[in-house]
Amino acid sequence: MPILNWIGKEKVINHHNEVPYRVLEKKYSYGDDSENMIIHGDNLEALKSLLPLYEGRVKCIYIDPPYNTGNEGWVYNDNVKDPQIVKWLGEVVGKEGDDLSRHDKWLCMMYPRLRLLHKLLSEDGAIFISIDDNELYSLKMICDEIFGPSNFVSNISWHRTYSMRNDSKGIAAEVEHILVYGKTVNWQPNKLERTAEMDAKFKNPDHDPAGKWRNIVASAPNASTHQGMVYAIQNPITGEFAYPPQGRCWSLGQDQMLEAMNKWCEYELRDIHDDQKRAEICGVSEENIKKGVLSIVLKDSREEASKKAKAIYASVLPEFYFSQNGKGVLSRKAYLSKVAGRPVTNFWDFEEVGHTGEASRLLKKIFGGNVVFDTPKPERLLERVISIATDRDSIILDSFAGSGTTAHAVISKNMQDGGNRKYILIEMLPYAESVTAERVRRVIDGYDSGKNKVDGMPGGFSYYELGERIFLEEKMINPNIDEKTIREYIWYMETKTAFVEPESKDNNYFLGINNNTAYYFFYNKDGHTVLDNDFIGGIRIKADMYVIYADTCVISQDKMNRFNISFKKIPRDIACL
Repeated sequence: MPILNWIGKEKVINHHNEVPYRVLEKKYSYGDDSENMIIHGDNLEALKSLLPLYEGRVKCIYIDPPYNTGNEGWVYNDNVKDPQIVKWLGEVVGKEGDDLSRHDKWLCMMYPRLRLLHKLLSEDGAIFISIDDNELYSLKMICDEIFGPSNFVSNISWHRTYSMRNDSKGIAAEVEHILVYGKTVNWQPNKLERTAEMDAKFKNPDHDPAGKWRNIVASAPNASTHQGMVYAIQNPITGEFAYPPQGRCWSLGQDQMLEAMNKWCEYELRDIHDDQKRAEICGVSEENIKKGVLSIVLKDSREEASKKAKAIYASVLPEFYFSQNGKGVLSRKAYLSKVAGRPVTNFWDFEEVGHTGEASRLLKKIFGGNVVFDTPKPERLLERVISIATDRDSIILDSFAGSGTTAHAVISKNMQDGGNRKYILIEMLPYAESVTAERVRRVIDGYDSGKNKVDGMPGGFSYYELGERIFLEEKMINPNIDEKTIREYIWYMETKTAFVEPESKDNNYFLGINNNTAYYFFYNKDGHTVLDNDFIGGIRIKADMYVIYADTCVISQDKMNRFNISFKKIPRDIACL
């Protein structure tokens, strides 16, 4: 696999492991669902702080990072010269960062963030990344490196504009890209709702009680690898033997197809010695064709079979039938009631998912005519992402939240289908409160669009700032951090699962049981803790193994081995994220 190298890569390739873990401080809750989160702060540190509760739990990630166009006029500084990013590059990359091109800087900024997003993504989840031509190919290469080239799903072209400026220079850009990667191979999107135009192709000319249908081919590809599904079927009207088209096989196994044909008249399996014909269809030599494959042949006489078939053609046709009143090819009914939704393609037209002008006008209406953000994404675009990538209880994460379109789309989608999806938004710039959170408040409360009042929708969120680091520079536990946060951290580092306070408390220091191992965090920020006989004697929980954190231990190694106890010293043995 080709690997992309750039100046500073060696400094950031594992930097996500070195990012300090900081506490998320809740500032307030708004509305009726405080589980949703809007976080103000550096998204690198915020993503790290989400790991204890959300690693492997986020079903859908959508990000709209800076496109690195070099245009400094945008509210979201798009050439990666934001002071926070510049400061971060200086600290992480060092003096070498002074010589970086804007492309090097962009890659240094994106790489560790993508590594953390990969950790947060669930095994059945997918990430969607908006980008334009400036960094498309660099982004594709680092995503191949982080997510795996086999997990690449698509490069979606979004037709973002409904009109082209006459003064455009060169080749005007009408599309932007959305790169899609699954966490694992073979990620599949949900189907889209069918359109009226698609459904109009279904009719019911024979008044089938099963409803409207349309004819489809009765064959499938890959005859050479499905030779047992390549055989002759005798037509009840003409008596001729029908075979699948060249290179194809019948869509059902022989037993199922025999049952289907018996709805016309009586059939049986018989060897008609047609290996040469079957080999020709499969594209193999006669010596290599599968032997002993029987044909579906009329058991009734030709006259009786034709009589029965003609009567059926005047009534309701079975699922499999020969078209043109028995003189055409073998076809199959596809019922509208059984057809799945519309497949997702890699071209999203603005008529279906919105365009940049629509997005700007909506945001302006929400904010009473004020322009608060120059480059929002359309709500319908994010609704499309949510529709194909989530179920009703999924968690959706946007770590470049901007104007808050993702939260707006989640709220709208929940309103449409009664879902309970949760969103997590992260925005590092100062407008996280005044634009990102404010938009969500107005969507929940309703707003005056200028012409009419837009009703609010049920929802709520909690607003967070990045707090203090859990560990001080000398790796000591920060005494200002509350014990609940530390317990959550210890549990996550041991089990890689979200911490839930145990219903049955063995003692105040009991964390819980995972894989039949009981965990204890014997900690007192105002004093020294000692793992001794008194502590062990107070344990009532039965488990195969015990992991106990304390400041010191005075129990002999023999006794700990006898009781399957593993001692971990605070803070020395507390692993860092």
